[in-house]
Amino acid sequence: MKILRHLTIFSFLILFLNSCNGKLPGADARKYPPDPKLRVKKNIEEGRGFRLMDGIGNSKGGGDFEFASSNALWRASLDIIDFMPLTSANYSGGVIITDWYSDNNPQEYLKLTIRFLTNEVRSDSLDIKIFYKKCDTRDICKISEKSDGTLSKELKKEILKLAAVYSKQQKEKEFRPYRGFEFGERD
Repeated sequence: MKILRHLTIFSFLILFLNSCNGKLPGADARKYPPDPKLRVKKNIEEGRGFRLMDGIGNSKGGGDFEFASSNALWRASLDIIDFMPLTSANYSGGVIITDWYSDNNPQEYLKLTIRFLTNEVRSDSLDIKIFYKKCDTRDICKISEKSDGTLSKELKKEILKLAAVYSKQQKEKEFRPYRGFEFGERD
């Protein structure tokens, strides 16, 4: 009976270890310092840990909310197109739509639609559509879309550059060095 129980336990161990593909779960030990205090310091500084004493004595309130002002892509997009009147700016829907805009030419207008595909600052995180409206002297207008032109690429490039700056500033602002907390000396 003991042999059957040991054989069953041994079979389950082999099954579970086989499902790990020979790798134990966890991170690569070469990328992290061996000293636990240094690992804790690195994790907390990078925002991967928590601090028990952060909530005590703070009068900030009880939550951590992400608003549109904390999204670097959103802020950069609004700052780049701030000269254009907005028709709609829906943060939760991830869309900014401008109104028709003309720069001293009453017969040519421009309208932008910016869709946010992700919150990450990457080249594929934005979808910019540009609509052109050309009117003749009798106010008969034609609307066309040209989203693959140089203006779309320049807008995307400028938005991403500014978003990268905002993202870097946000990381520097949120960085808090870990000073440690000692309960007492151990021998």
